Amino acid sequence: MTDHDQLWRLVHAERSALADDLAELDSAQWACRSLCGEWTVEQVVAHLTAVASVGPLRWVASVLGARFDTDLHNARRLAEHLGTTPDDTFANFRRVLTSTTAPLGPTAAWLGEVVVHAQDIRRPLGIPRAPAIEVTTEVARFYARKDFAVNSGTAADGLRLTATDSDYTTGSGLEVSGPTLSLTMAIAGRGAYCDDLTGPGAEMLRARCS
Repeated sequence: MTDHDQLWRLVHAERSALADDLAELDSAQWACRSLCGEWTVEQVVAHLTAVASVGPLRWVASVLGARFDTDLHNARRLAEHLGTTPDDTFANFRRVLTSTTAPLGPTAAWLGEVVVHAQDIRRPLGIPRAPAIEVTTEVARFYARKDFAVNSGTAADGLRLTATDSDYTTGSGLEVSGPTLSLTMAIAGRGAYCDDLTGPGAEMLRARCS
């Protein structure tokens, strides 16, 4: 298990890698729909900025203020960090690249947050960059164990996940195999990544993503 300080170093590295990709985007790409629901690329970036800017007390106050409506909570925090232009939104994100501020939860969750949302941006835009296998394996382990920001533990329940690019495997039941990143994104609810997976459990996992 990676220690707390190392996890934060990985978070910072993944944010910086995403910032390198964002620096090359044009206005149409910023407005492109991401893999994260109805959010555009720019909105996903604003959300990542919000996550890196809101500590536990503000997070709890925001959730209470939204009467436990997480969609409303997220929308309010996103609006707070969305700039008037994509350049402004990007500048806001760059200011939190090395932040260790986060809402309640284990640090592995915030590594997962940036890994998953970075791919929510990269895949629709055809950007080939992917995290190192050690990073995606860390997130896969965390996501397969429990539901946190996404229902990943529920999605993985009753399935044996087997990576084809590392020795990572977990669970029991119908096998689903593929790249570690694709397994991670699929149990995080990103159905597009099910296209990369094979095995008798692949269709079950796809159905859980819908």
